[in-house]
Amino acid sequence: MYDTKSLDEYLKRLFDESGYPGISICLMGPEGIIFQKGYGFADIKKTRHVDSDTVYGIASMSKSFAALACAILQEEGKLSFSDPVTKYFPDFRIPGIPEECITLRHLAMHTTGLPPIRNMGWSISMNTPDKHDNYTRGMKASAPNSMGTIDDIIDYISNSNSYKLLGAPGEYMSYSNEGYALLSYVVDQASGMSLEEFLKVRVFNPLGMTRSVLDIDGSEAAALAYGNISELFDLDDDGKLYSDTICSVLPPYRGCACIKSTASDMAKYYLMLAQNGVYEGRQIIPAGAVEAVIGREFPETEKPFYCFGLEKRLQNNRVICEHSGGLHGVSSHGGLIRQEFDKPGYSMVALCNQGDLFVNDFVWPCYNLILDIPLNTRHYWAKPSGDCFGSPEMLTGKYMSYEFVDAYCIVEKTDDSQLKAEYQDHTLNLHYCHDALFSARTCEEPDKEYTTMEFYIRDGKAWGVKCYNRIYQRVE
Repeated sequence: MYDTKSLDEYLKRLFDESGYPGISICLMGPEGIIFQKGYGFADIKKTRHVDSDTVYGIASMSKSFAALACAILQEEGKLSFSDPVTKYFPDFRIPGIPEECITLRHLAMHTTGLPPIRNMGWSISMNTPDKHDNYTRGMKASAPNSMGTIDDIIDYISNSNSYKLLGAPGEYMSYSNEGYALLSYVVDQASGMSLEEFLKVRVFNPLGMTRSVLDIDGSEAAALAYGNISELFDLDDDGKLYSDTICSVLPPYRGCACIKSTASDMAKYYLMLAQNGVYEGRQIIPAGAVEAVIGREFPETEKPFYCFGLEKRLQNNRVICEHSGGLHGVSSHGGLIRQEFDKPGYSMVALCNQGDLFVNDFVWPCYNLILDIPLNTRHYWAKPSGDCFGSPEMLTGKYMSYEFVDAYCIVEKTDDSQLKAEYQDHTLNLHYCHDALFSARTCEEPDKEYTTMEFYIRDGKAWGVKCYNRIYQRVE
């Protein structure tokens, strides 16, 4: 029924061209596993091949588990996404915002108004052992506290004057790890058990996710992997590939980024969501909890919309929900095609053992196989119109984000009144789409989108630009 031979050949070619150390793929449907395979190696000596049962970190793919845990508890009447954050953290404040106005919904949808801030980078640098690179030394020197507890994060958010709000709660979406750090501890309080235990009892065990665990330092993951766990690959300060087994340790961000799993386990999880909480004929999660996370209250358009822990979009008139992740030695992407009437649901996952890579390229062909479209179809929603933006001078200037590093986006007008940007050490041409939205692409690969840039204009000039899902603010 499915041409998995062509899919394998395509993914193998893509992997050979990528230079990645190793990547595991799994594609599932109602009939079970449709395709699963590993490409490359789990260790730098190339003695262990990866497969779909190799354990990796999944980084920010963890967020949907924290959101789902909250949704289950909402179904049981133990919390509400409309609850103010101060119900669980009385000392929590965002300066200038009434305390009642910031809810769990804002945390889950990244709409608190918080800009990107340094807390996660500080937490990793302060708490991960045996890290001595230049970045870590710099972060340690600037850290205001150990960022080892949720109280440390709350203290910084509530009392720091070093960040500027994007807007009122609910006004703008900008990806914020801090929201999911807080949600992890909400689950602890509302459920009467730790998030770690809640996920084990309510999600991992019922789904048969026997090689999945939420742990801080990776020790539990190593124990349940029975040797089939990947080393963590990254580039050193000189750009040379190396590997180690030192997981990023960021204690307050447990449900935000700390789950370890396999491609096959994660495919089970996403298939269950695709089927409204059902897996292998059993109702694992209440359908109402799945509806709360990715349901009809959220728009269904080609432009991705962040729901609760998953982005939702349309591709070929099918609903796709997905998420990426990235940490030291981790690049991940996974998602689902939702079940609709007589159309079954599917899940697809790619887990890679090197950080800061774009592995969506390995998941898109799996979507495409199910959607019966060419395997090399790229899922770009920002489509250049061929027109020019009429007021380019409103957008030119320097925009900054202060998350893991001081990141900039410098927008300039070219001699022919087009726009270009210096962003993440790349020079990008901005191709106008509509409104104040652009598809940003390099000169070398004009058909490949590097990111999207959406500008927010007030009083004759842009005050911010959303680069994919983070808002950079203008600086003078």
